[in-house]
Amino acid sequence: MSSIIFRGNKRLATAFLCATSVALLVVVKPASSQTVRPVIAEYQEKTRARFDLVNDSLVLVNVVLEAKSFSLSEDGMPIFRPLDKNIHLKLSTMSFRIPPLQTHYVFYEAFADHYPAWFVIYSTFAGMPKQSGVDVQLELPHTVYLLQKQPLAKSDVQVGTAEYVPATNQIRVELENKGDSFGRVLQVDIAGDHQKETQPGFPLLPHYRRRLEFPWKSDEPPVKLKIRFGKFEIDDPVQEQRN
Repeated sequence: MSSIIFRGNKRLATAFLCATSVALLVVVKPASSQTVRPVIAEYQEKTRARFDLVNDSLVLVNVVLEAKSFSLSEDGMPIFRPLDKNIHLKLSTMSFRIPPLQTHYVFYEAFADHYPAWFVIYSTFAGMPKQSGVDVQLELPHTVYLLQKQPLAKSDVQVGTAEYVPATNQIRVELENKGDSFGRVLQVDIAGDHQKETQPGFPLLPHYRRRLEFPWKSDEPPVKLKIRFGKFEIDDPVQEQRN
């Protein structure tokens, strides 16, 4: 039987785990009545925690959980793999049903042999009404970061490129974390004399290079880059690309 699986994340501004995978060339709308909260959780080292699965639909849904490890490409896209052996995760349940208009709580314990560590718990919802005669499944992530005690230092972060390309009106930024600590960019600001563009934040994994490219909508060239972290900011001039 053919099926369509939707993988998504409802906090698009902050989450990187956002993709849609379809098995058929059928235009359908994914079910929007199921929610995982929180989408992202950060803890210092080991944790005992929970996340909530909400079924706001009028049908009974079946849910199966699966934990995965992941890395990130330089463009921020996740690359999944089986859960790393150095991450120890205990879930209160692996499969269950959620009645209509009900919430199910999943409890878990997690620790790692070394920190930082990170993983995602995917909840696969099934049993929703068929769309265009096709079975539909929805996968929503709960992403967990187990952080080191010492926060990311400003000295560990290096801006390799901050460039404006006039031919395409694009900004290119290359940022690298050269240290062993996890960090999170809260916001990226590009400013000219009278215009500012703001981009959402993202995780900055240890020994990880992140590349950003986004449009610049002003006629005047940008001059300043500001990258905001929780405890510090990095300012860098924006260079104009010369032909």
